[in-house]
Formats: sequence, C-alpha cells, structure tokens
Amino acid sequence: MHLQIRQANIGYNKTLISNAHADLKLGDVCLLIGNNGVGKTTLIKSILHQVSLQSGEILIGQKNIKKLSVKEIAENIAVVFSKSDVPQHYTVEDLISLGKYIYYPFYFELKKEDRDEVTHIIDQLDLNQYKHTLLKNLSDGNLQKAFIGRAITQNSPVIILDEPTTHLDEKNKLIILKTLRKLAKEQQKIILFSSHDWRLAKEFADKIWYVKDHQLFSGIVEDILLHHEELTNVSLFQVNESFVPPTITAPPVHKEMLYSLLQKNFEKDLSSLHFEFKDGFWEILTSTSKRQCQSFEEIVNSLRNIHQY
Repeated sequence: MHLQIRQANIGYNKTLISNAHADLKLGDVCLLIGNNGVGKTTLIKSILHQVSLQSGEILIGQKNIKKLSVKEIAENIAVVFSKSDVPQHYTVEDLISLGKYIYYPFYFELKKEDRDEVTHIIDQLDLNQYKHTLLKNLSDGNLQKAFIGRAITQNSPVIILDEPTTHLDEKNKLIILKTLRKLAKEQQKIILFSSHDWRLAKEFADKIWYVKDHQLFSGIVEDILLHHEELTNVSLFQVNESFVPPTITAPPVHKEMLYSLLQKNFEKDLSSLHFEFKDGFWEILTSTSKRQCQSFEEIVNSLRNIHQY
C-alpha cells in the first residue's frame, strides 16, 4: 500500500506546485511543511480528489484517486482539516463514533466491538471526562482531539491532518503526536500531517514534504533538513524587514530565542556583532569590545547602552 504522487501539477486557476513527485508507504509518518499560500491545503485536497489535478496522477494502492468513488476514498483516507463544521448537538462520543459509519448504513447501530474501539480511542486521547460533553462546550484543543479521534476510528490506511496541533497545548500536542506515531508503526498506517513547526519532524516524522518555490521536496527528515538550511535557520520567521541579524553561536533553542528577542527590539543592522553562549553566559563581541550577560534582559539593556544600537 502506497500513497504516490506522479508528475503532478497542483493548483486552481494557477499552478501552485509543479511536477510533484513523492510517495509514502505504510508505517510512514510525514510532515508537510511550507509557508502560507504555497499550496499545502490544496495538495491535501488534491489527494482527496476535492481539487482536480492540472496534470499527472495520485495513486492510492496503485489505484488512481480520480477513479475512486467518494465512499472508496473515505475507506482509504481519513482526514482532519484545521477548520471543521461542528455538529451542534453531538457529544464527543457521537463525533468519534461517526468514523465507523462509512462501513454501515447510517441508521444501523454500531456493533459492540466498534463501541469498544470508540471507548479505547477516547481513553487514548485523554477525553474520558468529556465523553458525554456537547462539542459546542469544548475548548478548541479538546474539540480538535475529538475530530482526530473520529479520523482514527475510521480505520483507514491513510490519515491526513491539516495543522492538527494548532490549538493544542504542549501536553495535548504530545498526546496527539505520540498516538499518531504509534498508530503508524503498530497498525501500519500512513500519517501525513501539516504544520508550520519543522521541529516536530525531528521527533515524530520519518519523512518531510516541503513545498517551496512551486516545488515539492520530499525525503527522509534528516536529508531534507540538511539540504534546506532555511528550515533550521531562525530567519525563516522574519517579521522585521529592516533587521539584519548578528552571528549567533549557541545551542538551537538559545539561538532561536535570542534571534526572536533581537528582531523584536532592534530595527538595526547587527551584523557587526557576534553573540556566543557558553558556560551559562552570553558574550557580545564587537571589533573593539566584549560584554558578558547572564540574561536576555541584560542583553537588551547592554545593546541599548551602546550608542550605535
């Protein structure tokens, strides 16, 4: 069982992704990443045949997606979009149970084994206390978990999630990502999820699909990260156009925090500075001086005391 994209041009009136070529096999967890507007959601909708390809083909288990019925697509692919209509009078249990009805006429009752599976998934997602809560009364995070639960209950070999961790705190983000990875490995499912956070790839994904400059780059996580330095470079999140960063030598998290701090506070060219973190202290080096700071607050104050900054 594979999900394959072959020489596909993807888009609406204009092509967003050209000549895309990628594949995933059962057991793969793949992170789909790229800036807003590059075509990530359009790619997902193309896989679901909600948007027709301009050219090329997408295959599920060697079958062209455009030749599958809506029911066949649902049997093969479960999907969770970042924004979904909320059934007003449904509880968490009702929503998660919906995943089973692709296998039954809607008026049938679920079998005991199906109800037991729904209960197990509710427990996995730490939603027991909300089992009988109306969806309209849930927080955004728990509502998102409930929609993910419905997708899991569908028992399709492919699960696609559009930014599934957007509304989740760290605890629930870990619950979801660990559950998805466990599903992929233990039940041999393909998991494709989009996010703006490339760091999720290092811990939870096997592969990356990276959309950039109308191209889809795909491969093992480590290969893609090494070949696309901008993914691991904090300047990916440039919000201050007049800011020119300094050189920063520090562990990744410290580097990212310092970059964000400087960008927010200084609309200047800081390229003549070199920041180095060692032994719990930051050193600020210029061509003529060296200053030592213990906190980010000290860094801001030190730079403001330097006349040119």
